[in-house]
Amino acid sequence: MLTAEGKRSLRAQAHHLKPVVLIGQHGVTDAVIAEISIALDAHELIKIRFRGAEREARQADIERICEQLGADFVSSIGGTAVLFRHRPEPKPKARARAKKQVKPRSRPGAVRNRSRGRDRDEL
Repeated sequence: MLTAEGKRSLRAQAHHLKPVVLIGQHGVTDAVIAEISIALDAHELIKIRFRGAEREARQADIERICEQLGADFVSSIGGTAVLFRHRPEPKPKARARAKKQVKPRSRPGAVRNRSRGRDRDEL
């Protein structure tokens, strides 16, 4: 659950965001919920735009989405809602191997002709 100060901070961050998911005439389906989950995994903070739904229907849909996905409702203005779900930190991967050492392109001591990209010895 977010505090009032946390919600205020998230609202400020979400101000410049564009809606990631648009919900149309078919409402909130399982496919829409799956897309919202993917967007929350990628961004943590997203905007959702509802088209053609009344206020009570929008609020019911938002509550359903938050309940199913474990997201927090931040704010709603008109047909746009802001949701937040904390993204867990990825587990650090063990280093598999050292980086491959790059070989020099020309012979040691050769002077490069910068205009043509060839060694002067080859001219």
